[in-house]
Amino acid sequence: MKKISIMVPTYNEVDNIKDIAKCILDIFSAKLPEYDYEIVIIDNASTDGTQEIITNLCRKNRKIKAIFNAKNYGSIASPFYGLTQCTGDAVVFVPADFQDPPELIETFVREWEKGVEVVLGHKAVSKTNPIMHFLRGQYYKLISLMSDVELLEHCTDFGLFDKGFINLLSETGDNQPFFRGFVAKYATTIKLIDYIQQNRRSGKSKFNFYRLYDYAMVGFTSHTKIGMRLAVFSGFAVGLLSAFSGTAYMIYRFFYWHVDSGIIPILIGVFFIGGANLFFVGILGEFILALNYRSIKQPLVREALRLNFENATNENRN
Repeated sequence: MKKISIMVPTYNEVDNIKDIAKCILDIFSAKLPEYDYEIVIIDNASTDGTQEIITNLCRKNRKIKAIFNAKNYGSIASPFYGLTQCTGDAVVFVPADFQDPPELIETFVREWEKGVEVVLGHKAVSKTNPIMHFLRGQYYKLISLMSDVELLEHCTDFGLFDKGFINLLSETGDNQPFFRGFVAKYATTIKLIDYIQQNRRSGKSKFNFYRLYDYAMVGFTSHTKIGMRLAVFSGFAVGLLSAFSGTAYMIYRFFYWHVDSGIIPILIGVFFIGGANLFFVGILGEFILALNYRSIKQPLVREALRLNFENATNENRN
C-alpha cells in the first residue's frame, strides 16, 4: 500500500488547525481509502494555543505527527524542513489557512499516479488582495527574465511532490532554501492544476512586508546573476555618459564662458551618482548577506518536541 504524507506548516492557527486536520482525514476516508497516510504538522513556536490542539490531535490519531520548533524560524526554513521529515511515497504541502483547497489532494494524487513528479496548484483566480496578487506575478516574471530558471507564475508551495524529489532536496544542504526555485530547476515533470484562491478562513496572514521582502531577496540572490552585472554595466554607462557630459560642458563653457550656469548641473550629477551608488551597494549587500548566511553550516530549525514519530526514541528533542 502506497503512503501519502500531508505536510501542514502552522504558526498561530488556533482557529484553523482542527478543521484542516478533519478535512484531510475525511478526504482519505472517503476518496483515498486505498492509501496509507500520515499528517505531519510542523509548528513554528505558536503562542495562541495551536500547539495544545495539535497535541490533542496526535493523542487521538497516531497517524497525525507533530514537530514543535524551539523558536520561530520563519516561513522558509520551517516548511522546507517539514517536507524532509515526511516518510510517504509522495508529500503534499497543504497550508492551514484554507486559502488553498485541500480537496485538491485527491486530484494531486491521481496525477502523481500517472507518473507526474510534481503536481502544483495554480491560482487561476485569487480573491486575495488584487494588488499583492499582481505584484507577486510581476516578481516571478522579473526573476524568470533575469535568470536561467523559469519560475512558475501564480504557483505557491501548495502541491504534491514525489519522494524522490524530496530526497533530492534533502541533499542540498542549503540553510536558506528557495523552494519554488528548486521546483522550477530540478523537477522533471510538472503538472499545474487550476483553482480559485480564497481569502483566509480565519486569522491574519503572517506575511508582513519584511517577510515578503526577505522571501523575494532569497529568490533574487539564489537564481539571478543580473544584479551584480547590472551594477557593472550601469557603472560603465554612467561613467561614459559623465565623460561625454563633462566634455560637452567644457566646450560649452569655452564658447559661452561669460554665462553663469550655476551649480545646478553639478548637484544633479552628484545626486544621480549618489543614488546609483546607494542602490547598487544595497544589491551588493544582499548578495553578500546571502553568501554569508549560506556559508555558515547550521540546521534549518531546532526541534523542541516531536510527537508520534516511530524513530523518535525520545519525544522531547531539546
